[in-house]
Amino acid sequence: MGTEAMILTGLAMAFGLYMAWNIGANDVANAMGTSVGSGALTLRRAVILAAIMEFCGAFFLGPHVTDTIRKGIINPDIFIQASDGARMFCFAMLAALLAAGAWLQIASYFGWPVSTTHSIVGSIVGVGCVFGGIEAVNWFGGDGFNVLTILRGKGGLSSIVASWVVSPLMSGTIAYLIFRFILKRIFYRPDPVAAARVWTPIIVFVVMVTMMLVLSFKGLKPFWKDNFDLKPTDDWPLAIGLGVSLFSGIAGALISRRMARKVKADDPALARLQADLYTARAMSKALMHLRRVHSTAVGESQEQAKRALHEAESLYQQVRDRTRGNTDSHVYHNVERIFVYLQIISAGFVALAHGSNDVANAIAPLSAVIETAKNMQVATESPVPMWVLGIGGVGIVVGLATWGWRVMMTVGKRITELTPSRGFCAEFAAAVTILIASICKLPISTTHTLVGAVLGVGLARGIGALNLNTVRDIIVSWVITIPAGAGLAIVFFYALQMAFG
Repeated sequence: MGTEAMILTGLAMAFGLYMAWNIGANDVANAMGTSVGSGALTLRRAVILAAIMEFCGAFFLGPHVTDTIRKGIINPDIFIQASDGARMFCFAMLAALLAAGAWLQIASYFGWPVSTTHSIVGSIVGVGCVFGGIEAVNWFGGDGFNVLTILRGKGGLSSIVASWVVSPLMSGTIAYLIFRFILKRIFYRPDPVAAARVWTPIIVFVVMVTMMLVLSFKGLKPFWKDNFDLKPTDDWPLAIGLGVSLFSGIAGALISRRMARKVKADDPALARLQADLYTARAMSKALMHLRRVHSTAVGESQEQAKRALHEAESLYQQVRDRTRGNTDSHVYHNVERIFVYLQIISAGFVALAHGSNDVANAIAPLSAVIETAKNMQVATESPVPMWVLGIGGVGIVVGLATWGWRVMMTVGKRITELTPSRGFCAEFAAAVTILIASICKLPISTTHTLVGAVLGVGLARGIGALNLNTVRDIIVSWVITIPAGAGLAIVFFYALQMAFG
């Protein structure tokens, strides 16, 4: 290996570590933000849990062979066919790593949760346009503009853009429905603790099955691909995943059933307060219907409706007076404790699956430069040594521990107020979305999925529960991620060319 090749390899290692550091500071941080914001985990414990799960996912389950150019956004032939293509390819990958890392650092500083995948894709688009022209970018896939192709994730850059809408919309809808279901079946019951004892084993079963399937379809995808010569007709990994998922679900349900029995009912005073809160919610709905009846009735019916409305209003006011000054968070403390454990489980699984997949955003360009510099030939695929996976895993952990708190505060505190039950709904909805997208091969972003789920939980309590200024800033940061990455990559690409002559 010549001197220039050694310098390129050294720069690749440094830039790859920098990119991994920023993945930890931004992408991993937003995955743990709901747990910190709800109080289920302290910042220190969230960092420890995420560090363990992300590093295990990255180091043990990360890809051992990866595409040199992520997501097939540009055609590698533009480098292969060029006279000095291998050298320019190294510059392009270095520029992409540095640009994506720089944009992620800027976003993390302001607390914006942006997609690391979109950052590296935008950077590669920038160097692709500079070196091969605008036609080198795969804008719509091989079939031109086709909505079905785009939604299936085969539409090139347009599929990435589509995920800006698909990811938050899908996860937000699922989070909204899950949260409304939990409110109706547990929190709005006259005895929420008793309702929680009934529903907890069922919820845990569904959660464990879903999380294990997420791990099978997304987290273990690189593991199956790299260690087994699978054919398209081989379905035994799916069978193993389903079997383990069902076993985990049953075991989790049995354990949670015993744990739920140990949850003590509140004292009589709090029990009466819970009943009054339930009555107040029921009466508010009854009053709405009685007012409608009174406004439409005529004659004697209207007088009867007026008396019924007056009595209902009097009862509602009495109940409201008794409950005024008491907060739901105090009344439902014992129920919320159950969701603390569920949220921690959900966050751990999401972190493990994230580490195994998104570490490729740092190590794919790094491995590409190492392999190309070694032989001075552009390789369509690059082997990933274990030490490279180690660099990615360590960088992610350090980034989370040093700067992760900025994005955690945005996701956990500044979008909407979170409790353990709301945080669980957001985490679980994100996991369900990831599972559905993996099965259907839909293009999604983990970041956008989690943020969308938090928005869905907030909307379940009304638009007033959302901090619309924070939501606006996040959406703007999503839109400018690809052009920002592309612009920075172009600058760094030219700078590297001038530096090496």
